[in-house]
Amino acid sequence: MSLDLPKISGTLANAMSTYTLDKVSQANNLKSIIEFASNVDSKTAIESTRYSNVRPYLKAEVIDQIIGAYAVPNTPKSWNVLSTDGSHIDIDRHLPIPCSLINTGTCYISYGEDPEAKLSNEPSLKLHQEEMYIHNPHNDNETELLTGNLLSIERGIIEIRTLLEQIKSIKNNLPTLALVDGSLILWGLSGQTYRSFVVDHFVKLGLISLLEKLKELSTNSKITIAAYISMPRSTEVINAIRTISCPQTSEFCGERCSSHQSQTEPCSSTNGLLDKDIFDIYLKPGERSPIYKSQSSIPIMHYGDHHTYFYYLHTGNEIARIEIPEWIAVNTELLSLNHSLIYDQCKRGQGYPVSISEAHEQAVLSGRDRELFKSLVIQLAHQNNLDTRSSQKDRSKQTPWL
Repeated sequence: MSLDLPKISGTLANAMSTYTLDKVSQANNLKSIIEFASNVDSKTAIESTRYSNVRPYLKAEVIDQIIGAYAVPNTPKSWNVLSTDGSHIDIDRHLPIPCSLINTGTCYISYGEDPEAKLSNEPSLKLHQEEMYIHNPHNDNETELLTGNLLSIERGIIEIRTLLEQIKSIKNNLPTLALVDGSLILWGLSGQTYRSFVVDHFVKLGLISLLEKLKELSTNSKITIAAYISMPRSTEVINAIRTISCPQTSEFCGERCSSHQSQTEPCSSTNGLLDKDIFDIYLKPGERSPIYKSQSSIPIMHYGDHHTYFYYLHTGNEIARIEIPEWIAVNTELLSLNHSLIYDQCKRGQGYPVSISEAHEQAVLSGRDRELFKSLVIQLAHQNNLDTRSSQKDRSKQTPWL
């Protein structure tokens, strides 16, 4: 049955009116918040935001200053950009055999005196037991099926592995920007109770191993990497300002505050605000914010020298969150290259990195692609005399009674 829009339109209209009033109030609060943050000295900001988990919200750790603007550096005359993106088809219990598919798209563009562009995609099928499960190397009886959230994380690791392989294949020695869409923080592991061998598979043997190899490459070549997050809904800088301005103890805060709002002033003035709201006002196109260190539990517990840092960039059309590993954050040359090349990509892509857009086009699996894959699995199963009967639930969806 189709959605009955008239039944919800009135409620939605009333909610929009309330939302508009909230936005007006938040806009007024933003002015005073920016004024307060602009007057906080670096020493106070750094000391107040050092890592602790006594407040009921995730805050950014200030490295230099809580708020500021950095002009875009000059872009090299010639340079490369590499981006990867992915899409996947999860295990479908209605199919005759369990299998999954990860499709990784890649975009390589070289700008300058010898321009070049290459687009490609690589499908990877997981069909056999050793491919579909994470295995505990110390206990053959312990496995974890790669499906749902874990398959999404696996796809992200494959995207970075592909990025590494593509960087190694570059023949020139030009400055290179390596970009992925999304976050360097494996949020899918946060708050979960996965066994240690599962976490090691993704973190120690996956992401960190790849970042270490990328770091080694960057010591001999100008290679800078980043994860690009469009329209971020993060509040870590907002929460850092909450921490600095709050006159109360952590016990008081724990009773009256939550991860997204506070009941008392001055913290309540930040209710409903996002980091991008501040920098949409504070930054001009091309400018970036200061560098911040993430206090997410995943990097703190597992990333070591590859801890995740981030900054905000005004792309001209939106405020983007750019995540970088620690060795980029502390290297002035690679950080400047990161800033200038990402902004250049955004200008070429009308506000969004053109290389990520092209990688996405290579990776995306349409509804038609998914249906063709399903049909191929059923056809091959039938040719090999396997049981191709679908579940009754799946059949009822294909042939409704009414």
